[in-house]
Amino acid sequence: MAKLRVGVVSPERELWSGEADMVIAKTVDGEIGIMPSHAPVLGVLVEGGVLRVKREGQDDLVAAVHGGFISVADDEVSILAEQAELGSEVDVAAARDALERALASVEADSENMEAAAEVRRARARLRAAGEQV
Repeated sequence: MAKLRVGVVSPERELWSGEADMVIAKTVDGEIGIMPSHAPVLGVLVEGGVLRVKREGQDDLVAAVHGGFISVADDEVSILAEQAELGSEVDVAAARDALERALASVEADSENMEAAAEVRRARARLRAAGEQV
């Protein structure tokens, strides 16, 4: 069966690269699933999205992704994230604390866009770590 060649990078580092059967990402136009032979696509990733890389016979690779782009061409998928963190690397306690602080800020000032973005980031980090939010 055909495979995708996938690379997930942020300005800080390459998070992961390898072969996959499917990539699922959330773009500003909605969730997109990429499988081998997919048509070329260039999409803008949402702030606070979760990226899922499905690999046959292995656990899914899950990452919290905060903005950036996804590019698909010739069975190659490139995720160029503004910020990203593998679910296995998330400090769950710190992410829950960040979520509580951000929710309190939003509650105090419902028009605080930065706090709203922090809520999305914290929730994405927790979802990537396998936590219920």
